[in-house]
Amino acid sequence: MNVLEQKISDELNLEIDQVNRVIELLAGGATIPFIARYRKEVTGSLDEVVLTTIRDRHEQLVELEKRRESILASIEKQQKLTPELAGAIAQAETLNELEDIYLPYKPKRKTRASVAKEKGLEPLALTLFEQKQSEVNELAKTFIDAEKGVANEQEALDGARDIIAEWVSENQEARQKVRELFWNEGVIEAAVIKSKAESEEAQKFKDYFDWKEPIQKAPSHRLLAMRRAEKEGFITLNIEPPEAQAIASLEQQFVKGSSKASEQVSLAVKDSYKRLLKPSLETEIRVESKMKADAEAIQVFAANLKKLLLASPLGQKRVLALDPGFRTGTKLVCLDEQGALLFDTVLYQNEPQRETAKSATIVLGLCDRFKIEAIAIGNGTASRETEAFVKNIGLPKEILIVMVNESGASVYSASEVAREEFPNHDVTVRGAVSIGRRLKDPLAELVKIDPKSIGVGQYQHDVDQYKLKAGLDDVVVSCVNSVGVELNTASKELLAYVSGLGPQLAKSIVEYRNQHGAFADRKALLKVPRLGEKAFEQCAGFLRIRDSKNPLDASAVHPERYELVQQFAADLGCTIKDLMTSAELRKKLDLKKYVSDAVGLPTLNDILSELEKPGRDPREKFEVFEFAEGVHEIKDLKIGMKLPGIVTNVTAFGAFVDIGVHQDGLVHISHLSDKFIKDPNTVVAVQQKVQVTVVEVDIPRKRIALSMKSDPFGSSSPITNTARQERTPKPKAPIKAVESMEDKLAALRDKFKR
Repeated sequence: MNVLEQKISDELNLEIDQVNRVIELLAGGATIPFIARYRKEVTGSLDEVVLTTIRDRHEQLVELEKRRESILASIEKQQKLTPELAGAIAQAETLNELEDIYLPYKPKRKTRASVAKEKGLEPLALTLFEQKQSEVNELAKTFIDAEKGVANEQEALDGARDIIAEWVSENQEARQKVRELFWNEGVIEAAVIKSKAESEEAQKFKDYFDWKEPIQKAPSHRLLAMRRAEKEGFITLNIEPPEAQAIASLEQQFVKGSSKASEQVSLAVKDSYKRLLKPSLETEIRVESKMKADAEAIQVFAANLKKLLLASPLGQKRVLALDPGFRTGTKLVCLDEQGALLFDTVLYQNEPQRETAKSATIVLGLCDRFKIEAIAIGNGTASRETEAFVKNIGLPKEILIVMVNESGASVYSASEVAREEFPNHDVTVRGAVSIGRRLKDPLAELVKIDPKSIGVGQYQHDVDQYKLKAGLDDVVVSCVNSVGVELNTASKELLAYVSGLGPQLAKSIVEYRNQHGAFADRKALLKVPRLGEKAFEQCAGFLRIRDSKNPLDASAVHPERYELVQQFAADLGCTIKDLMTSAELRKKLDLKKYVSDAVGLPTLNDILSELEKPGRDPREKFEVFEFAEGVHEIKDLKIGMKLPGIVTNVTAFGAFVDIGVHQDGLVHISHLSDKFIKDPNTVVAVQQKVQVTVVEVDIPRKRIALSMKSDPFGSSSPITNTARQERTPKPKAPIKAVESMEDKLAALRDKFKR
């Protein structure tokens, strides 16, 4: 039995066989979506969340074992490895514990202690450490040696204390005591660098010019904000526990009695804490608190991204897309059912080049010419003006008019992907195409953009970029495979996220499709160069071919189970198509008859569900959302207004909501509900439609505060209670809805600091 798998089993309360099988499947090249969907009997129906946790924890433990082996090898090379030491290393369960054990044996640069040892003062340190000697000066005189650099008894005692200080700092128990004190009682303190205090760039970090709070309670977004302010040179950060308590704890451990030698040990303990232990453990706590903050920020980002990717698709409709503008005009494109570009032009229906009648004629003519079924309008500059224009030109009522979140469209339009798709069109046309395609299928379009650029995270540029990419890739992979991908129309960017494929095979599939035409069935995938049996096993069930002769190719039934479905049909004396269209036939199936060593009831029930609704889309049905009429700009807002809005971003401190005035408003966590809320994700999600009340508006600074409470202006409002507890008193300042996430954070703190 593998120790690592047993540890994971204990931690997650799973059967050891479940963990072993998951690790074996992953080692064999299986992906998380494939295992979750098609290997339920093997894993006991573990879902993607648990499977991902097993994978990540196993990787962590493997890295821990590698470090353990490296440490053992290092100490053995020094010929200092004893059975007791080897046993302690073998039993260490965390990296911190392992590194604490290794610290005394870790090769170091020259230290004050090593210099003292070279001067022959280690025996003096040992005698003092025993604390039985009262005449320490007389003892120290015996170690005076001019040739070794010890001129007098004071220099001898100084060197001996340096050695003792290093022993204290390398003591495993002492380090753990101070480490726990850091976490339990430690305070993070920020102070402004005075020479930078008045600079314009520093003002967004003004809340941290004089800030102090327990490190244990510092929320992830605040910790990341302070670290950014420190990195940009506006503040200094310090983390430490109560010094007196830390030193007292160490003295209790090391100082035995009240002899003169004990006094020397006490001095060494104090020096050890201030010079060695505190700086070392502060660095450790900074790293670990950053890792914790990163994990929370990535989790928030991942939850938002999943909601955005799984937003309701309009489907295969003919779309006219508008990327609104004033001075440069509004970019217009027409797309067919598959999203191919049919036509593009520029409208000037807004100031300063207002050509309303001409623009109306163009739009009406294009809608008729290309049989347009929906109009997508980017929600940026001039969006509400453009929406009003479109609604007033006499379009047929059946044409939908939809505002589309355009975050990241400019990133896509300038990307290599966009240049490859539209080499003969400029960035403005590409951006408009992206807006139109987002309406048709958000998932298929958004996978072309780096998730960091979609605008649903918090401090995403400050977290560990490797972990961020891994976490967000997991989300995209999960979303793509849960929806399924149409093999004959999908872009290589979308195909790259299908289980078992990746960028190279996705590119090969598209090239093969371009050369040989549409895939007739799933088996034809095996003709694609370098796409072997293993890749086919992993990807086939997630790819759809809606016009295949085999109706199962349009479903999530895996090809490895086609024979089983054929057996269903044979036993009922019908065709597979009959089985898929007749509920009465499906009811006649006794699934227990088909249970075998390879297939159990979980898979059989999945197959039956697919036969009922082959290739069903798990995303919600599309619904048109409309902003409030007559509210187009921030100047149209009035305190107390109740407005419809769409959540654009959820953070640890609240949610940003688009209410149709070109500037997101902020609903602070204390105003998300009438009840106390610890995690905003339990109340709201990206793309959720909500009703909000305008709490505060500052037109000159474009600041908007919103509330979802039933009585946002009541006497018990958290604006006057909860926020006051979290912030030091400050003159009232309205909240600002601004362009960047950093400024949004600063605006939030300005508002709720009182």
